[in-house]
Amino acid sequence: MYEFAVTPAVTQLRRPGVIITEVTPGSLGEELELRPGDRIVRVNGRTVRDYLDFRFQTAGETDLTIQVKKTDGQTEEIEFDREEGEDFGLMFEQIVPRQCANECLFCFCKGNPEDARPSLFVRDEDIRLSFLYGNYTTLSSITPDEMKRIIEQRLSPQYVSVHATDLKTRAYLLGVDESRADISDKVKTLLDNDIEIHAQIVLCPEINDGAILDKTLRDLAAHHPKIVSAAIVPVALTRYNTDDRLTRVTPEFCRRTIKQVEKLQREFRKTLGVTFAFLGDEIYIKGGVEIPSRRHYGNYPQIEDGVGMVRSFLSRFEKVLDRTKTAGQRSEAVSLARQFFANARTHPEARIPNAGSRNNPARAINTMHGTILTGEMFAPILEEQIERYNELTGSRLKVLAVPSTYFGGDVSVAGLIAGQDYLAVKDKIEGDFAIIPKHTIKSDEPILIDGMAYASLESKFPVPIIPMDTDDLMAFLAK
Repeated sequence: MYEFAVTPAVTQLRRPGVIITEVTPGSLGEELELRPGDRIVRVNGRTVRDYLDFRFQTAGETDLTIQVKKTDGQTEEIEFDREEGEDFGLMFEQIVPRQCANECLFCFCKGNPEDARPSLFVRDEDIRLSFLYGNYTTLSSITPDEMKRIIEQRLSPQYVSVHATDLKTRAYLLGVDESRADISDKVKTLLDNDIEIHAQIVLCPEINDGAILDKTLRDLAAHHPKIVSAAIVPVALTRYNTDDRLTRVTPEFCRRTIKQVEKLQREFRKTLGVTFAFLGDEIYIKGGVEIPSRRHYGNYPQIEDGVGMVRSFLSRFEKVLDRTKTAGQRSEAVSLARQFFANARTHPEARIPNAGSRNNPARAINTMHGTILTGEMFAPILEEQIERYNELTGSRLKVLAVPSTYFGGDVSVAGLIAGQDYLAVKDKIEGDFAIIPKHTIKSDEPILIDGMAYASLESKFPVPIIPMDTDDLMAFLAK
């Protein structure tokens, strides 16, 4: 694992290279006698910092020399040829994120309980994670070397937390001086080198809303299409946020913001041909305003930021219902055909379907009985769809909203449900199983956001737990 220091937010690599964690049997890596624990330090004389460097420096190369530091401390140079496009069969250690040196007013890390799992206190500012996973950076402390790397390795798109193009406002929000907050030259450099940007605005009432928001969106839209989109998401405050400079987002504020941004969206669709500026789903839900249509979101450029996620879910769920209806109609047609052609007295399939199956032919196919747990914000939307599904299939699925007792405050999203939140509602579980959002469990370790082991949660639940993401749920219901 890399060691790093922050001065400011600069990762100092004290140990060069990238560690191999897995070698596929029969692969080129095994043929080269590479082993887990070996560290690749150089490729064709160029330093390797992480697996992105390795991939970039080996891409398209057939004549290679790699310098490897073996687990016994010996350093070897391996010269070899490979077929064009031949995979090494290697897996590498994860990227350890460089840390952010800002003191953002609304930083979610400031709203964590003291006993939250340690990774929640890591404030990342990493161009690699921005490219790979859509993590947002402010660019305020990105170094010239990192800028050069973005351009050289084509790490596009980059996801940038702009928050405000008014410099004083941005500096105030980031908690840095104006010279650090000013990223205009960096943005220009990226755009001039054809690096695409998706911008984010965390909307804080009475700070970067109103006229400041109008200016920010128009300034960003002026660089479309290289700045591809802008997402406006509301600040989320837990009960641990005590900074009196922050104001909670109210339903009235959401409705006012929707009206303001809708005017700009109409303008952008007319001038740019796209919506460009998108509001987070939470703003519509909290404001009691209907989620926009599928067409509004285009190709969902910032869905991972909670922008268009609900509309995408509803569109996909509608397809599940359509397929279920088709399957039910097909089942009924087969049943009626059998009655018509078979000898009613002797054929084993010759029976009159019961009234329930005739009126609701999918009923016999699926009689699931269980509980789906989700966050308070999404629960009413999911419940409405599950009721339609139950009516169609005869299933008995229940949606259970899980309040955020761990974070409190404005937190109501499914992704921040803690182990203790689940346990607080376990007596309300109905049926034979419970489905929970898979992303409430750490991806590389079976623990929840409050540090509770997943095994501990399982042992205390009255029924088996099935972690699912949206894809899993759709497939589960489609069966």
